[in-house]
Amino acid sequence: MSESGVVPGSRLHRLTQDPLLARRDFLRLLAALSGGLALTTGAVAAGVFRRGSSTGHATKRIASSLGPGESVTFSYPGPDDPAIAVGLADGTPVAFSSVCPHLGCAVLWKKESGRLECPCHNGAFDARSGRVLAGPPPRPLARIRLEHRDDGIYATGVPQ
Repeated sequence: MSESGVVPGSRLHRLTQDPLLARRDFLRLLAALSGGLALTTGAVAAGVFRRGSSTGHATKRIASSLGPGESVTFSYPGPDDPAIAVGLADGTPVAFSSVCPHLGCAVLWKKESGRLECPCHNGAFDARSGRVLAGPPPRPLARIRLEHRDDGIYATGVPQ
């Protein structure tokens, strides 16, 4: 045992005493971490970690009716997925995720402007299509399919 209390020849001794070996061990660790990161990135890109399937969403009644300018909030497709449905001026109901694609703030219906707006960074979205009208959001709002039935308006799926 050395004066420092480290057993000669142990990995700790090699790491603290031999700079060439310490560099080599560091490079091995770096290569292993980089490989793991590359594999994980590939798995995410391939869709291995999807939250749910893109088909087979449950049908959910969201409102009995939705008049022009009215809105209703609900969760779809899961209980942790906030969404908003809006009645357009011509009476057509539309629905989108109410999570802003910029930083995840809540998107709100502004009847006065006829737009969906994110108050965090002044993002604005077209109520008919969900496309970005203003602000920093990088993509449109995720659309939710609606179906108008005799007994109400139903969310029926999320288009791909």
